[in-house]
Amino acid sequence: MDSQTSQSSQASQSPHTFQVDLRGLVDLLSHHLYSSPRVYLRELLQNAVDAITARRAEQPDAPARVRLYAEGGTLRVEDSGVGLTEADVHNLLATIGRSSKRADPGGIQEARSEFLGQFGIGLLACFVVAERIRVVSRSARTPDAPPVEWTAADDGSYTVRTLPDAARPEPGTTVHLVARPGAGEWLTEERVLALARDFGSLLPYDVRVGDEAVTDLPAPWNRPYPSPATRRVALQRHCHDLFGFTPLDSIDLDVPLAGIRGVAYVLPSSVSPAQRASHRVHLKGMLLTERAEQLLPDWAFFVRCVLDTDSLRPTASRESLYEDETLAAVREALGERIRSWLTGLAAGDPERLAAFLSVHHLGVKSLARHDKEMLRTMLPWLPFETTDGQLSLEEFAQRHPVVHFTRTVEEYRQVAPIASAQGVGVVNGGYTYDSELIEALPSVRPGTVVAELDADTVTAHLDSVDPAEELALAAFLGAARAKLDPLGCDVVLRAFHPLSVPALHLDDRAARHEQARAEAEEQADDLWAGILGSLRGSAPRARLVLNHLNPLIRRISSLEDRELIGTATESLYGQALLMAQRPLRPADSALLNRAFIGLLEWATHSDPTEPTEDGRR
Repeated sequence: MDSQTSQSSQASQSPHTFQVDLRGLVDLLSHHLYSSPRVYLRELLQNAVDAITARRAEQPDAPARVRLYAEGGTLRVEDSGVGLTEADVHNLLATIGRSSKRADPGGIQEARSEFLGQFGIGLLACFVVAERIRVVSRSARTPDAPPVEWTAADDGSYTVRTLPDAARPEPGTTVHLVARPGAGEWLTEERVLALARDFGSLLPYDVRVGDEAVTDLPAPWNRPYPSPATRRVALQRHCHDLFGFTPLDSIDLDVPLAGIRGVAYVLPSSVSPAQRASHRVHLKGMLLTERAEQLLPDWAFFVRCVLDTDSLRPTASRESLYEDETLAAVREALGERIRSWLTGLAAGDPERLAAFLSVHHLGVKSLARHDKEMLRTMLPWLPFETTDGQLSLEEFAQRHPVVHFTRTVEEYRQVAPIASAQGVGVVNGGYTYDSELIEALPSVRPGTVVAELDADTVTAHLDSVDPAEELALAAFLGAARAKLDPLGCDVVLRAFHPLSVPALHLDDRAARHEQARAEAEEQADDLWAGILGSLRGSAPRARLVLNHLNPLIRRISSLEDRELIGTATESLYGQALLMAQRPLRPADSALLNRAFIGLLEWATHSDPTEPTEDGRR
């Protein structure tokens, strides 16, 4: 009994082999691993290039040719590479998932570390467009071995046989594809040539489609040119052909330790920092991806780059980069190249720098937030909106002992005209990154005083009205305050310039927070209102500052009709909100409408207390 149990246990533990549904695997490749069927040609080119590389490692003077011939829904790819024996065919082509890096140390796999793809899927990618694949190969390592033929169909079946010497007299491999129904367009000569040039323009070997050359070496950034101006024009043309725009400038990306050489092109128009930039990356000459998003630091969103590398690691689909320490180091090194270009412009070519910053100041500000050296370098150049016009922080700080700033655009619009008239300089810190840079100013410019401008500071710079005159207007101010009190706004009388401004609406974030809390409390049920009431703050309320120097305010303050004073006050309040370009609450919109109708009624009736046609007063 124990013996039977033991035998049964051993039987249940015996290993089993996975059964692979090739059609299902092809569907997985085409719909999930690869972004497009176009990658089939990259795999064919990669296999051919790897084969030549392997042969030249042992025979440096061996021919290095790849030829592609497309006709009538078929494609033939010939290479002068290392070739295969029958044993190699069984080992590499017929075993799905076998990685050439994991087996046969010292053998063909080791010599061709990228043979048939890094991840062992080999020619399976070709089944995305082909229903049948035929490979004829002859080994350069074993000259006496006969040519071998491997034929496979997309149903998972394959055959292997040896051929007479005449079938392939020279070492190398020929791959024949027959298009699957509906995929014939991928095997046309025009499409094959376009794909080959896109993927293989930087390959180090002689690659042709028919008689048309595919490779275009050396790369545009590596070619010798008669002069810097000639090189600049050539790179501009290359950028236009590749990305569709003429760059403001080009930046060499040369990182020898990482095996990287390429160029970054500066966009001629501004883009959103949130927009992910796409870059073209070649791996050992083969185009890996044209949508590499993680290649550069986030702040470098103003460039598009193309480069060739032999150090970065591709993902399984070989269509993007694997995020690892090497990529992080490369990203930092490339960012340093772009940073050096910026500092070089600041030191030696201010006109080009000004042209660049007029378009891409946001990207430089993003960088300067975290890089004090960059902030120090760019201080004389980065533009900011101020009450003195568009100025750099350096120039503004030279003019004003205190650098006042607002955190929002709305706050700036409220106070800018008034502060300017009072001689108070203000910087608009409401745009992206600006307030952070303003607050960092003392760290790179010792002695600079930076202060956030609030309603109290503005009010303090406005001239007070003579106490006797303000006392004489007590009834008017009382009526005005009573009208705006439900809106959470006080009324203050001051004298300030410009005279054309009748009223100024001032508040700060704390006041707006308290106002929002009070509104929520009014609309809430008893329980929630109690909670909100407990959160009541001591922040000052918003203020409507009336300009005693303005003729309109003087006429309104002389009115005796309390209702008309209230309507006029509401009108001044609404106009001040509109001048500050503040978003209107429903209560503010209702107030503006009520005040407008009230003023029309007053203007069209000699006695505003007289009933109108519909009975309203």
